[in-house]
Amino acid sequence: MPQAGPAPSTIVDKKDLLKIGDFAALAGTNLRTLRYYEELGLLEPTMRSQGGFRYYRKTDVNRMDMIRRLQDLGLQLDEIRGLLGSRDEVFVRENFIARVRGALETQDALLAERMKELGEARMRLARALEKVTECSTCAAAPNALNNFCEPCQASGTPLPKSISALF
Repeated sequence: MPQAGPAPSTIVDKKDLLKIGDFAALAGTNLRTLRYYEELGLLEPTMRSQGGFRYYRKTDVNRMDMIRRLQDLGLQLDEIRGLLGSRDEVFVRENFIARVRGALETQDALLAERMKELGEARMRLARALEKVTECSTCAAAPNALNNFCEPCQASGTPLPKSISALF
């Protein structure tokens, strides 16, 4: 059974924290999003004042950035919550390291998939650029009478989708 390691430091100096508005500006978001993320368990304030004001660590911006990156990679917020885990869990070093490793490995796999998709998109654009070079020497001009060169007036083949969308 894994041994519990030392608990993360719970001593926080309030002067090192940011009020919610200042944190939102630093993180490039708004108060509504921060409150929503708190409701979902994605980002918890480090502390609250007696009046209920939320305070965040400056480094919580990194968590916000990761949430955005994971969303950009196609994950839904509930999936991100599961991946990032809760900071309120009992600190057991092995579990913590495994959770962090899992989150990073998932992000790496998503990035690899996105890079593959982007590479394929670049290849499609390269073919379209080659076709545009062919079009520059063609006597036909895209217009309504020739269905805007769809299919190609010279070869009779369909235009690449990215050209067809522009013609």
